[in-house]
Amino acid sequence: MKVAVSRLGFGAAPIGNLYRETSDADAFGAVEAAWASGVRYFDTAPHYGLGLSERRLGAVLADKPREEFVISTKVGRVLEPSDGVGLDDEGFAVPRTFRRVRDYSADGVKRSLESSLERLGTDHVEIVYIHDPDDFWDSAFGEAYPALESLRSQGVVGAIGVGMNQWEMPERFVRETDIDVVMLAGRYTLLEQPSLPSFLPACVERGVAVVACGVFNSGLLSKPVVAADSKYNYEDAPAALVARARAIAEVCARHGVTLPEVAIQFALGHPAVESVVIGARNASQMTSNAAYFEAVIPAGLWDELKSLGLLGVEVPTP
Repeated sequence: MKVAVSRLGFGAAPIGNLYRETSDADAFGAVEAAWASGVRYFDTAPHYGLGLSERRLGAVLADKPREEFVISTKVGRVLEPSDGVGLDDEGFAVPRTFRRVRDYSADGVKRSLESSLERLGTDHVEIVYIHDPDDFWDSAFGEAYPALESLRSQGVVGAIGVGMNQWEMPERFVRETDIDVVMLAGRYTLLEQPSLPSFLPACVERGVAVVACGVFNSGLLSKPVVAADSKYNYEDAPAALVARARAIAEVCARHGVTLPEVAIQFALGHPAVESVVIGARNASQMTSNAAYFEAVIPAGLWDELKSLGLLGVEVPTP
């Protein structure tokens, strides 16, 4: 990839009040803790808290040397003023002061990016992703991508890509365009690897970097002990997946490591994966994430997971 990112990245959705309110103090503390832990890659989007995530992230990074860190944001949802009545209905605990308009046109890309730069308080970002174009292939491929390609050629952005919760459409982008990076959410994790046979090899072949996020599968792999009410894909996890996660956690415990530690290191084991991005809403969470990232995983753990059928034999491991 044309932009160097830290192996551990900070995901700024939680500081956009994902699911519940987060105070300014907690949000700012999370970003500061990430910086103190050596994180130099920060990912955000207009979608996260109707711009709140970008504003908070920009406020903390304002006093950091701009050349020392990388920011990525996203296009595809343009924020337009709303009546402010009630709360956002797309998962963020913020007033509905804006509404999201799906717009993957060239003009929409430029308007979205200009607004993001203003909220972030910077004159450039290093990476721009086309965000969740699941039902908008034609406009994302035919308009958003050429617009970003033009901005890249002008040096306005350093790298361009697509960020999605699926691997199939990103693979089309990898094979049919000249993107630099894919942010892949949840489809290459310790729990499941549907992107392994086709998508990840295509990225290696084409020299496209992968930023892995959602490596905890929305919470199912986020704690050493797997709770029955854990989330998977933002919904209650099916019993079969809870049982599978618990079986993996038992193997981890036998080798003296924890489920979240192994989940992070697993994703980093594939040669296509440049960085793992993990969200945090306060300093404590970020400090825990950084400690998970530093864990050393015994080689025998991977062998046991494979022998028990909890990990495919073809899966690359660190």
